[in-house]
Amino acid sequence: MVKHVPLQLSGSLAFPCSLAPRRVAWMAAVFLVASVAGALAAPPTEPGGASITGSVRVVDGDTIDVDGRRVRLEGIDAPEASQDCQSATGEPWPCGRRATAELRALIDGGTVECHERGLDKYGRVLAMCLSGGKNINELMVRRGYAWAFVKYSTEFAGAETEARQAKIGVWQGDAQAPWDFRHKEWTVAETAAPTGCAIKGNISNRGHIYHVPWGVWYDKVRIDEAHGERWFCSEDDAIAAGWRAAVAN
Repeated sequence: MVKHVPLQLSGSLAFPCSLAPRRVAWMAAVFLVASVAGALAAPPTEPGGASITGSVRVVDGDTIDVDGRRVRLEGIDAPEASQDCQSATGEPWPCGRRATAELRALIDGGTVECHERGLDKYGRVLAMCLSGGKNINELMVRRGYAWAFVKYSTEFAGAETEARQAKIGVWQGDAQAPWDFRHKEWTVAETAAPTGCAIKGNISNRGHIYHVPWGVWYDKVRIDEAHGERWFCSEDDAIAAGWRAAVAN
């Protein structure tokens, strides 16, 4: 009589050692393929974390304040407020300001419901946000006022493809991706800034505000260190020191 000793495989399936090795390997492969197929067929998980609901202030084309919390729209990257794009005829148009206006129009003075998906490196809430039951992250891309931020998520890549094909928004002419625009502006600013620290920490009647090189007011801000104003080498440094980002509008 052959004694059957279980052979434990990954998962809950076991085979007796009395089976031929080839058959064991074949059955294990079938089990593995079935497991992978099941995982791929599973529906996507719902947004995790808590929901934030409340009145909104639009900061720029991909950032809002909800009840005092800074929220970055997950999976998209809108042109910066100071950024221009080209029209179909090659003329410049203020795509950054238009993106901000588009986001404001989508919300239309109402409230939003944002589902948290974590924090970015600046401590902002990353979220998928709904207004009037509509996903405003997706609509900004679909209407041509934001890029799918595929470096971090491909969720809206299809919506971007549709906007590109329709030649709407930023896709009507030449447009520089916002991450490239920010890199260019930083490179120019750091050559003129003290020790390469290009972020300006300004003090005004609105408090301690920092300005990044691609910001709308950056070129107009003058730093007076004798009055407590200062330069920062990164947004992390500015936030840690208690300064907050300038708002585009």
